[in-house]
Amino acid sequence: MNQSKWIILTIIIACQLIVVLDASIMITAIPQIGRSLHMTATSLTWVQNAYILPFGGFLLLGARAGDLLGLRRMLGVGIGLFSLASTLAGLAPTAEFLLVSRAFQGFAAALATPAALALLSASFVEAKERARAIAIYSAVSAAGGSIGLLLGGFLTDFISWRVGMFINVPIGIALLYLVQKYIQKTGTRTGRFDFWGAIVSVIGMTALVYGFVQAADRGWGEPEIWILLAAGIIMLAAFVLIEARAAEPIIPLRLFANRQRSGAYLGRFLLVCGNFSLFFFIPQYLQNVLGFSSLEAGVAFVPFTGAQFGMMYLMPGLVHRFGNRKVLMAGLLLAIISTLWISRIVAVQAQFFPQMFILLTIMGIGAGMAFQPLTAMGLSNVDPHDTGAASGLINVAHQSGSSMGLAILISVFDAAIRTDQPSKMHFAQAISSSILGSVLFVTSALIATLICFLPASQPTREKALTDS
Repeated sequence: MNQSKWIILTIIIACQLIVVLDASIMITAIPQIGRSLHMTATSLTWVQNAYILPFGGFLLLGARAGDLLGLRRMLGVGIGLFSLASTLAGLAPTAEFLLVSRAFQGFAAALATPAALALLSASFVEAKERARAIAIYSAVSAAGGSIGLLLGGFLTDFISWRVGMFINVPIGIALLYLVQKYIQKTGTRTGRFDFWGAIVSVIGMTALVYGFVQAADRGWGEPEIWILLAAGIIMLAAFVLIEARAAEPIIPLRLFANRQRSGAYLGRFLLVCGNFSLFFFIPQYLQNVLGFSSLEAGVAFVPFTGAQFGMMYLMPGLVHRFGNRKVLMAGLLLAIISTLWISRIVAVQAQFFPQMFILLTIMGIGAGMAFQPLTAMGLSNVDPHDTGAASGLINVAHQSGSSMGLAILISVFDAAIRTDQPSKMHFAQAISSSILGSVLFVTSALIATLICFLPASQPTREKALTDS
C-alpha cells in the first residue's frame, strides 16, 4: 500500500472514528449531563438516541447524495456540518438544545459515513489491499464505542462532558483540509433523491424506539405505547412499498437478491443490537454497583478495545486461511459465550478483576472476528452504481441495531428492576437480565447467518468472492 493510499485510508478511518465515537462518548458522562441540564433518567436515553436515530435513518439518503453529487463533496459537507453541530452540542444551555444538536450531528454523520466507506471500496480494489483496509475500517468501527467510553470518562472526570463535543471541531477542520488536498473528485450523475423514502424510514424507526423507551418509563399498559409501536411497523412497511415503486430508491431492493449479502446485513443488525447495548449497561454496573468513577468505567473497556484492535492484524491471515464464514461463526460463538458468562457474574455482583477483565478481552476478540467478514460480505458482488447504497445499508444496519437494541433492552432493565430506589443487588440483577437479552440478540445473529450462509446454488465466481 503506497503513501497516498495510506493517507486516504487515514482520512476515511478518522472520519469513521469520530462519528462512531460520538455514539458512546456521552455514556460515561450521563450522570453529569443529567445533573447539569436537569434531565430525568428516561430523557437521558435520548442523549444517545437523538444522535443514533437520524444517523441511521438518513444514511441511505446520504449514500444516494454521494452517488449523485460526488463522494468527495458529500464527505466534506458531512464533516463540516458535523463540526458545526458538535460546537452547538458543546455549548448547549438546555436539554432540548442538546438533543436537537445531537440530532443535527447524527444527520451530518449520515452524509459523511457512506461517502467514506464508498471511497474505501473505490480506492482499494486489489484483493490483499482491500482486505487489509476493510480489516482496519471494521476494527475502528467496532472499537469506536469503547474508545468513546474511555475518552468520555476521562473528559467528564477531569474537565467537562462538553469537551467531548468540542474536540470534534479541530479534528473536523483538519479532515476538511486533508479531504480537499488528497481525495480525488468523483463523478456526479443526474438523478432524483428518494426524499419520502428517507423521511418515512426515519419516522418509522423513531416511533418504534420511542415506543420501547416510553414502555420502559410508563409500562406496557398504556394504549399510546401500542399505537406508537404499530405506527412504527406500518411506516416501515410503507417504506418497503415506496422503495419497490420508486424510480431511484435509496435502498434498491435488488441488494437483497443475494441471500448471503442479506444475511450480512441482518447479522450485523442483530449483532449490534446485542453488542452496543453492553457499552451502556456494563458502565452502569461498574459505576452504580462497584463504585467506579467515569474514567475507571471507561478504562475498564481497554481489554475489549485492545483485543479488537489486535484482531485487526490477524484477520487478513485468518480470512485467507479459513474464509469469511468460518471466521464469522467462530467470532459470534466467542461473543455469545463471553457475554453469557458476564451476565452470570454480574448477577452475583462479582468484582471486575479477573473474570470480567478476561471476558471483555474474549468479547473483543469475538467482535473483531465478526465485524470484518460482515462488512466484506455486505459489499460483495455489488454493481458499481450500487456501491453507495450498499455501503449506506451496512451503516444503517449498524446504527439501527444500536438504537433498537438499546431501546428494547432498556425495557428489559426497567421490567427487571421494578422499583424507583433499587438496592445494589436489584440493580445488578436488572443489569444481568439486560445483558442476557444481549446474548439472545447475538445468538439470533449466529442463527440468521447460519441460515443465510448455507451453501446454495450460485455462480462459482460469486461463491468465491463471498468466501474470500
